[in-house]
Amino acid sequence: MKIEIITPDRKVYEGEIASVRVPGKKGSFQVLKDHAPIISTLDNGMVILVDAQGSQTEFEINGGVIEVKFNRIILLAESVR
Repeated sequence: MKIEIITPDRKVYEGEIASVRVPGKKGSFQVLKDHAPIISTLDNGMVILVDAQGSQTEFEINGGVIEVKFNRIILLAESVR
């Protein structure tokens, strides 16, 4: 899957991943390959990316929106720390 993490002022991350866990407004959830299309609001919390080798990368976000469609993920965050 391909993911882009974007804030209003910059692109924070772009790359291929195996999974991502995000802080949804009603609880965290994970997106894996071939996930059904979804648009969801995000709460403050950790975004955890896992690449094909199993390495994790973490970002702390302050809210936002995620769109998943055809193994392409766009995460628009208000800010990333």
